[in-house]
Amino acid sequence: MKEIALGILASLFFAVTFILNHAMEMQGGSWLWSASLRYFFMLPFLLAIVFYRKGFSQLSGEMKAQPAGWLLWSFIGFVLFYAPLTFAAAFGPGWLVSGTWQFTIVAGVLLAPLFVSVVAGKTVRQKIPLISLLISCVILVGILLIQVPQAQSVPFKSLMLGILPVVIAAFAYPLGNRKMMEICGGRIDTYQRVLGMTIASMPAWIILAIYAMATVGLPSSSQVIQSLLVGISSGVIATTLFFIATDRVRNHQGKLAAVEATQSTEILFVIIGEVLLLGIAFPNPIALTGLGVIIVGMLLHSYYTMLLGKKSAVPSSSSTERLEILKSTLLNVVYFFYSKDTYISLF
Repeated sequence: MKEIALGILASLFFAVTFILNHAMEMQGGSWLWSASLRYFFMLPFLLAIVFYRKGFSQLSGEMKAQPAGWLLWSFIGFVLFYAPLTFAAAFGPGWLVSGTWQFTIVAGVLLAPLFVSVVAGKTVRQKIPLISLLISCVILVGILLIQVPQAQSVPFKSLMLGILPVVIAAFAYPLGNRKMMEICGGRIDTYQRVLGMTIASMPAWIILAIYAMATVGLPSSSQVIQSLLVGISSGVIATTLFFIATDRVRNHQGKLAAVEATQSTEILFVIIGEVLLLGIAFPNPIALTGLGVIIVGMLLHSYYTMLLGKKSAVPSSSSTERLEILKSTLLNVVYFFYSKDTYISLF
């Protein structure tokens, strides 16, 4: 459960991204600068941390050993993750983008077959953890619900421009993160890995910044300051906390899915922040229902992970054990919504 707590704490700092990106869009700032400045500001902080921990030479050796892998998966995990998120911020409030972003929880589960593990000296392709997928689908229902009010009030084109980039980012982030964990193999720590991915993605951010300068000019001082805050809060603190949590459970797809599910708590932090700081209207009842469903899905993931720990379950546990865990999880969901008497009468 420590990994779950780390994931939730990371979500608090990740929420700053959605709030400030929307604020910068409201003030006329370009998404091109919002995206690239974050990683420019991340770089010196991460360099200072890694140099202080005397880990740069080891990181350099790892990157030189597999340069193509670092460039490819850093581009997917950082560039194809963050650039679409900042682009989508121009088409809706932060809580809507954040809510759609929770699709990454389902995406992370679906990516399992792209990875392999070594069991008894044999390479085995990982399977989709069906129980985790079922729980993640609860979150997907919540995501669809929060889109209903937006779908009724904006043109279809604008709606798609606000949703499709986030869906791309939702697949790119866990894919890049997991592939980099696979390449690193636990040989370097989280700070080194985040710095390495930042360095490897830097050519893309430089190109984006050059294009921004040629098309929209220099960023305002306000956008620079807000991007600095995003870089520190989300880029350094939140990314490091989240990567620490995923590193700890990287060999168990069910627990990894649960850690990724903690990102659903971002929505609560984003709603509170936007209402208090930006004066954004509070979500309507349908959207709030969707947010509630997402939170329930996150709690289900947390509870399922706790049961796995208590039963010392592993990915190869029997179907009977997994069904018992699922039954226990679902029973507690029913208990969450109904009184004790109704709970007993139903089961």
